[in-house]
Amino acid sequence: MFQDRSRTVPRALVRGPLPLLGPAFVTAIAYVDPGNFATNLTAGSTYGYLLVWVVVVSNLMAMLIQYLSAKVGIATGKTLPALCRDEFSRRTNKGLWLQAEGVAIATDLAEVVGGALALKILFDLPLVVGGLITALVAFGLLVLHGRGHRPFEVAITGLLAVILIGFLYDVAHSGLEPLAIVQGTVPRFDGPDSLMLAAGMLGATVMPHAIYLHSALTNGRYVRRTEEQRRALVRSQRIDVVSAMSIAGVMNLLLLVIGAAALRGDGPPVDTIEGAHAAFGAQLGAGAALLFALSLLASGFAASSVGTLSGQIVMEGFIQRRIPLVLRRGITLAPALAVLALGIDPTRALVVSQVVLSFGIPFALVPLVLFTRRRDLMGGLVNRQVTTLAAAVVAALIIALNGVLLVQLV
Repeated sequence: MFQDRSRTVPRALVRGPLPLLGPAFVTAIAYVDPGNFATNLTAGSTYGYLLVWVVVVSNLMAMLIQYLSAKVGIATGKTLPALCRDEFSRRTNKGLWLQAEGVAIATDLAEVVGGALALKILFDLPLVVGGLITALVAFGLLVLHGRGHRPFEVAITGLLAVILIGFLYDVAHSGLEPLAIVQGTVPRFDGPDSLMLAAGMLGATVMPHAIYLHSALTNGRYVRRTEEQRRALVRSQRIDVVSAMSIAGVMNLLLLVIGAAALRGDGPPVDTIEGAHAAFGAQLGAGAALLFALSLLASGFAASSVGTLSGQIVMEGFIQRRIPLVLRRGITLAPALAVLALGIDPTRALVVSQVVLSFGIPFALVPLVLFTRRRDLMGGLVNRQVTTLAAAVVAALIIALNGVLLVQLV
């Protein structure tokens, strides 16, 4: 399923990078999934523009991380999980696989709950029914992947465009405070709750499953017979990553800005997605509320399909096993449906799932840094020292933040 039927011919390398763009736009949907809606709207409505810097820093980290993942696929012809299986001991590999499966469940919880919420808002469907519909639509999108990479990428990019249009409309009606946004780029917190929320925003932005996925989207897709072709591919993927991650970063910033401008007032902060939808309708009009709900729905559908795809890659890479997508979908769907059936606050579940994801980042990021610095694996595409240093600093910051968060939770 992950090897495309048509490979890019070498002459595409001469015609420019456009035919080679796409993988980063698939992974970008993971950066604007329903978890981002919950964390960024909560951040904006609760703390105003205080945590703008978290969005900016997270997005810069995401650019570097996704570029390294794309590069490792091109250089080695393997996915990141497969490299872990080859290079680490069986015990280490098993531990990495188990935590990656936990990450997959947390990811699917966010996507399915988000889609269910959108369907409830739009059509007043029960949450469990909405969750099942989201899962079915996501499975339908995955069918496109079996027909080649481009149909799936076009569908995901189209859903990404729906989300962007909704955000732009809402922010145009809610207004901007440029000075407050600039002031928000100064790193600071406002108590333990803001720290936990920042960790959730980080987990919602830098997604572990997207790190695994990107290497699979580039490892067998393009012709790379010569060193010159491999370098040309890496250059094209750099453009792909910067373009896609910049769009995702702007969308995350718009979410926080909308929350700060339209949802923060003298009363208690709006900390649920349903509350945000109602507030948009009251303050910005029915059009803004409708586009917000449609954006959430597009996010849930697209992100759920991408999450299931990455789950297959994780299992194939770490333990060389592949199960039918229907079974895979059912296993990861069960916890999300349980959350919906038990009546747990969906928005709270989304935020907690993003905190769980932030703990999974180091287990994907550290191996990525270790592999991309090795010339015996990467050849001429090995990291420069400054790139490895930057990636190591990113990993250290994420681990430190998670450590502080763990102490706060305990």
